[in-house]
Amino acid sequence: MSNDNTTQGEVVKSVLTAEERAQLTPDDILQEFIEGNKRFRNNSLTPRDRVSQIEAAASGQNPKAIVLSCIDSRVPVEDVFDQGIGDIFVGRIAGNFVNEDLLGSMEFACKAAGAKLIVVMGHQHCGAVKGAIDNVELGNLTTTLSNIKPAIQMSQDYAGDKTSADEGFVKTVAENNVRHSMNLIRENSPILKEMEDNGEIKIVGLYYTLTNGELLFVD
Repeated sequence: MSNDNTTQGEVVKSVLTAEERAQLTPDDILQEFIEGNKRFRNNSLTPRDRVSQIEAAASGQNPKAIVLSCIDSRVPVEDVFDQGIGDIFVGRIAGNFVNEDLLGSMEFACKAAGAKLIVVMGHQHCGAVKGAIDNVELGNLTTTLSNIKPAIQMSQDYAGDKTSADEGFVKTVAENNVRHSMNLIRENSPILKEMEDNGEIKIVGLYYTLTNGELLFVD
């Protein structure tokens, strides 16, 4: 039984099987994420028997998606989508940008392990985005934040103050950072681009609102 098809109150003990995942389309999985986020915001996460799930997942995994997220502690990825053990791959890096290592991880997740959805998720009040806007320099963080600079350039048409104190500008840069990451996936991974073109996977951009836990699409 798929984790998201349980009756409210029923405790999920199993994990997603290859047969169950095979029946899901990328759009099905995205819809599951949307419904899961509603449960998250309503404080009605699916009850799960973690011990049983740990045991069930130990011999193998069949995740349905991979989510690229920021490392921010206020963005609990599995909970945001109401997903359990074995349901999703999660890649986290400050500023949720794409590099060669994360591309390789996505190629493994989708081409080798069978995931059907890639989600790039930025978020409100992102410290990495603010740091990039402020030209913060701190050891290796300087190089990390340089990956967000293209999104700042993409946001120069913003009408307000182009500073980290302007919440609207920070949001605009964060959304453009998601768009830039999605573009890099398609440009730098022929494997994932071909899978997307063939309808095997879907690549989606989302923006997580810290103030209420809501997900907004980044088109």
